[in-house]
Amino acid sequence: MEQGHQESQPGAAKAPVEVTLRRFDLADVDAMMAWASDPQVAAVCRWDPYESTEPLLGFIRDVVLPHPWFRAICIAGEDGGEPRPVGAVSVSPTADPCRGVLGYVLARAHWGRGVATAAVRRTVATVFAEVEGLERVEALVDVANPASQRVLEKAGFRREAVLRKYGVVKGAVRDMVMFSFIDTDPLVE
Repeated sequence: MEQGHQESQPGAAKAPVEVTLRRFDLADVDAMMAWASDPQVAAVCRWDPYESTEPLLGFIRDVVLPHPWFRAICIAGEDGGEPRPVGAVSVSPTADPCRGVLGYVLARAHWGRGVATAAVRRTVATVFAEVEGLERVEALVDVANPASQRVLEKAGFRREAVLRKYGVVKGAVRDMVMFSFIDTDPLVE
């Protein structure tokens, strides 16, 4: 899930950010390194920050590229240039083909700007048509990550339960909040 991020300044007007999703390719390793090497981004993720691009390139090649639904979260470059990856979103299959598990991560420079929410909205707007048999997308968020919980709520996910002592993250047993979006839920604009 996305890491807790700083909210924008009160009263500051947020410029809408155009977010697109696309498949990753090996050339995205430097862009991915921007968030994958950031200790604050990795703090509540199951992975540790990457220290070099070689293992990250292996991750892209061996995990990301063959994954059935793993996308780059892209925003337009400077002066409206070519969209560039600033994060990732995935829907991973489960043993039950009607369910998928959502995960997302975003470079810290883009926290609090609506980028993650827009990416999650785009994900649920497309993934049900692209993954055969999928009827439910669920997400687990650490109870100590209210910003990521808010992303899901703003994207139309329903908060279902707090799962006490549900998983281990970096050696600590954590309570997690379960969210879901089903194929008949209305899309949030």
